[in-house]
Amino acid sequence: MTAPAQPVDTFDLVIFGGTGDLAVRKLLPALFHRFVDGQIQAGSRIIGVAREALDDDGYRAQIRSALNGAADSQPAKLDAFLKLVGYRPLDARKDDGWDDFAKLMAEQPDNVRVFYLSTSPELFVDICQRLGHYGLNKGESRVVLEKPIGHDLASANRINDDVGSVFAESQTFRIDHYLGKETVQNLLALRFGNALFEPLWNAGHIDHVQITVAETLGVGRRGPYYDHAGALRDMVQNHLLQLLCMVAMEPPASLSPNAVRDEKLKVLHALKTIDDSNAAQLTVRGQYRAGVAEGQSVPGYIEDLNNDSKTKVQKSNTETFVALKAEIGNWRWAGVPFYLRTGKRLAERVSEIVVAFKPVPHSIFSASAGPLAQNRLVLRLQPDEGVKLWLTIKHPGPGGLRLRHVPLDMSFAEAFGAQQSDAYERLLLDVVRGNPTLFMRRDEVEAAWRWADPILAAWAAGGEAPRPYTAGTWGPSSAVALIERDGRTWDEDNE
Repeated sequence: MTAPAQPVDTFDLVIFGGTGDLAVRKLLPALFHRFVDGQIQAGSRIIGVAREALDDDGYRAQIRSALNGAADSQPAKLDAFLKLVGYRPLDARKDDGWDDFAKLMAEQPDNVRVFYLSTSPELFVDICQRLGHYGLNKGESRVVLEKPIGHDLASANRINDDVGSVFAESQTFRIDHYLGKETVQNLLALRFGNALFEPLWNAGHIDHVQITVAETLGVGRRGPYYDHAGALRDMVQNHLLQLLCMVAMEPPASLSPNAVRDEKLKVLHALKTIDDSNAAQLTVRGQYRAGVAEGQSVPGYIEDLNNDSKTKVQKSNTETFVALKAEIGNWRWAGVPFYLRTGKRLAERVSEIVVAFKPVPHSIFSASAGPLAQNRLVLRLQPDEGVKLWLTIKHPGPGGLRLRHVPLDMSFAEAFGAQQSDAYERLLLDVVRGNPTLFMRRDEVEAAWRWADPILAAWAAGGEAPRPYTAGTWGPSSAVALIERDGRTWDEDNE
């Protein structure tokens, strides 16, 4: 049974980049679902901002079309939700319209104000400075920054410094939607709410950890951005490192925001350096070529890039796949490898964390009983969110003792109903509440870049092109070799 939803205070949520893919596909559907559940009260306003010359009615028509699938059975709710939605055409770098926008914000001065910057990071500072010029950073105001925060430590510091000159750290919410996923939240409950796991959650009992975030899609319309970023900046430096921190952190004293984020920061500081001395042994870069994904032929990365760019390229050294072996230099995790893997155009769309426990020290079973497999705790973030604990049992029936590896399987959809909240639903309302627990603090961003920058520098100095892999596979063969050199294998089918 799902816990009842608690309404939040009335708010104004302004989405800069309000006609973009993230706003239309994720943010507005998330807000609609929270409205349907009664968490968004009358008097709240949702205002899209972009350069397109739309009015309120034109924007509402776009949102209605985008939400039709989610609202098929509740047209009255959709109509009521759209009454909260408005639009203002603005350019972050031009003065036109900002006076009227400031007057609109002043109409409901008691509302919490949330400014969501779903734009290119190059516009973060311009938008914040204009918000500050009009005094819109005062009182119960917050700003939400989408990743990436910069492309290296120096640029991240510049953005944080400039945004910080307008919005205090307590007002700044750096969003990573992976931290809002139900399964990631359940890591806290599993580890710290059950006596079963925490005593075993250390190098004495855990053999290794795998974190995989795999996509079947290519770069799509993100080609121009992606070719300047690559998989390490786009996914590893934020999403995968945050997941690693949630797995590896020490028990916080409480669930207060700084208690949790302090422990994550300690993990980032304890990560062993990967640089030009060891990057060749500990990292693999790949780039997809044409192949078959999800049953259909798909082009390679260069073809995808040229389809979405006026400037045609013959080659690119941007990686669309990364696999690496990370280690944490502290007492709890000494000697336990963390294998991280992410990529585009892979064999399956899946995000999961696999905690593999050490094998039993001595088998009392005969060879005819079958092999003893390692216990594994598998946390599936998407799709089909759930938790599996793989155990060895006796196969039922007479005729001798035969061992079988089976899961204790908890599907969130089966246990709690088919409709699971999207991560953005939780995170957006946490911003309204002023709860930063699931958002990155500035020092976390800096620590993550300090670890990632030497890897990028080593790749640049080495000059080696990303290894090709066929779309619809699990990446280059060297990614398999990376883990199999240690006598382990990627967990790809949970069998």
